[in-house]
Amino acid sequence: MGNREDLLAGAKRCLLEKGYGRTTARDIASAAGVSLAAIGYHYGSKDALLTEALMAAMAEWGDELGRVLGAPDTGTDPQERFVATWDRVLQSFTEHRGLWRVQFEILAQVEHSPELRQILGPAQKEARLGLSAMFQGLPEVPDTPEELTRGAFYQALLAGLAAQWALAPDSAPDGAAFLRGLQMVGGAVLPG
Repeated sequence: MGNREDLLAGAKRCLLEKGYGRTTARDIASAAGVSLAAIGYHYGSKDALLTEALMAAMAEWGDELGRVLGAPDTGTDPQERFVATWDRVLQSFTEHRGLWRVQFEILAQVEHSPELRQILGPAQKEARLGLSAMFQGLPEVPDTPEELTRGAFYQALLAGLAAQWALAPDSAPDGAAFLRGLQMVGGAVLPG
């Protein structure tokens, strides 16, 4: 690997271990085994490097989750698949605790960083289409209003579950509880 790749790998490690606000340029340079000047040369700033590291870590998590969700289903029943899928998502939170912690930290930073908002805002569309595809077990979905809406729904469920899990992992709802909640809400708002 070259300095650019070493910096990105070092920034990802620091981001997941220390968080966005507590990671210094010196931390990243040390983790990457390069000089401080290399950050400016390759990325322009520490914040730009950390943002790229966050995007790379999220893409890796998405790829991994896509593989996990693509695993054989527990049955052909849609409700069984729904429960199994959300149980797998919940397990991924445990395996990627640092990534979820830093995402919530970044949400607080966006208000004070137009650069973060400028980078992360447009990524919403890609995330929604990706989530729509993942939860349907498809390699990709078309960029349509329907798929964006489906993805936004999954994104809201995912963020809400992640927040509940971050606060109290033992009381976060599992797939069965998610299904029951969806049935309850759906029954209350959908014509029956």
